[in-house]
Amino acid sequence: MKHRKSGVKLNRTSSHRNAMFRNMVTSLFKHDRITTTDKKAKELRRVADRMITLAKRGDLHAKRQALSFIREKDVVYRLFDEAPTRFEDINGGYTRIVKIGRRAGDAAPISVIELVASEKRLQKDKKKKSKEKSGEKPASKAKTAAQSETKSAPAADTGQTPPISGE
Repeated sequence: MKHRKSGVKLNRTSSHRNAMFRNMVTSLFKHDRITTTDKKAKELRRVADRMITLAKRGDLHAKRQALSFIREKDVVYRLFDEAPTRFEDINGGYTRIVKIGRRAGDAAPISVIELVASEKRLQKDKKKKSKEKSGEKPASKAKTAAQSETKSAPAADTGQTPPISGE
């Protein structure tokens, strides 16, 4: 009987399965989405949600627990920096699984697992990007305006009219 036994074996030894999920969760947090089989994605969701919960907690013990599972320090530090703000409005369900079809070689069902961002966070990021883009453009326009003033000054001294830019 399978009472009180959670998790899927995936026809692997426990050490292989643990190593595989450690690699997959590291890649998921590094790239924000990965493509894998349906069963692996559903099992990976459990691990990823646990790591995000640790990151939201944010204390030293939680960071050490995450470092013991996730393979790269940079990924853990980025996760602990972004997760409290990115997932502040969400209490679970930090990942989304989208089925995309079947694999060409063996017809295994394939899914994309990705991190979900809160709506407020996405709107804040869009506003920041638009401000950054608008902030860069006036600086470049100011340079061109300053350059055109220097070009038009000698033309005014000679009595000629300055050329119109754009023609």
